[in-house]
Amino acid sequence: MDYRLLEYFMAVCEELHFTKAAEKLGISQPTLSQQIRALEQRIGSPLFQRVGKKVYLTEAGGVLLKHSRNIFHELEQAQVAFNEIQGMQRGRLRIGCSGNHLLTATIMAFHAQFPKIELSVAELATEETIEGLLGNQLDIGVVFLPEEDERLVCMPLYQEKLKLVVSARHPLAQAEEIRLQDLMQLPVAMLPRKFYVRHMIEACCQQAGLTGKPALELSTLESLLQMARNDVVGAVLPGSYMESAMSGDIRCIPIVDPAPQKDVGIVYRKDMYLCQTTKTFLKQVTGQFLTER
Repeated sequence: MDYRLLEYFMAVCEELHFTKAAEKLGISQPTLSQQIRALEQRIGSPLFQRVGKKVYLTEAGGVLLKHSRNIFHELEQAQVAFNEIQGMQRGRLRIGCSGNHLLTATIMAFHAQFPKIELSVAELATEETIEGLLGNQLDIGVVFLPEEDERLVCMPLYQEKLKLVVSARHPLAQAEEIRLQDLMQLPVAMLPRKFYVRHMIEACCQQAGLTGKPALELSTLESLLQMARNDVVGAVLPGSYMESAMSGDIRCIPIVDPAPQKDVGIVYRKDMYLCQTTKTFLKQVTGQFLTER
């Protein structure tokens, strides 16, 4: 099968829009449609269903998408091996991370040592990172460790603990700890439900038979911290984030009875070729956490 046809097919799958896919590929829309029809004739089944202006994958399209991702993954793994032969002078590493603050030190050190290696770090929820790994859109993840998955290798790094963050003017500013039951009675800001930090709180509430919801939902750690710093509400934040964000105008209070905590670690596909670039980055990440903790 023509490799170029699969590239065209993957572009339409990503955009689900023929005009946008054609622009991305640098070809005309009629040419792209013609090439997709040629591929459909080769397969013997329609790959896309057009309903009005919307484009959907057919069942056959879904099957081809799965196998195409595997094909492109193998080709990229071959390129990784070729890059290794060239001595880490070129290449790319795509990383999904549940908080970019976890990798700042490693990224700076790695880039200083290997400036020609392209690093792409996306701040994603744990489920988004896992999906990106399995879909061959990411190489490595630093996430709240998932349940056992035979497709992934998991390397624990440390145990994350959530904290209540308040301003120095808050009535609880001098508290040494706060019970989860009491926390649920306060107006607090949290991340939305798609983030594992929120899952941790809700799992502890379920365990303790508690209910409650945040006064505010904000999608970044920085925005949550600003709510606390300006004494709008308290904020529930990861302890690892607060290690680098502490200042004299805020206080960080441990949550107890029960304490929301979860292992954080590195994940990658078992079938991924661990080139020297990846091995070096993994070594620097693990070394960073061993030093800090």
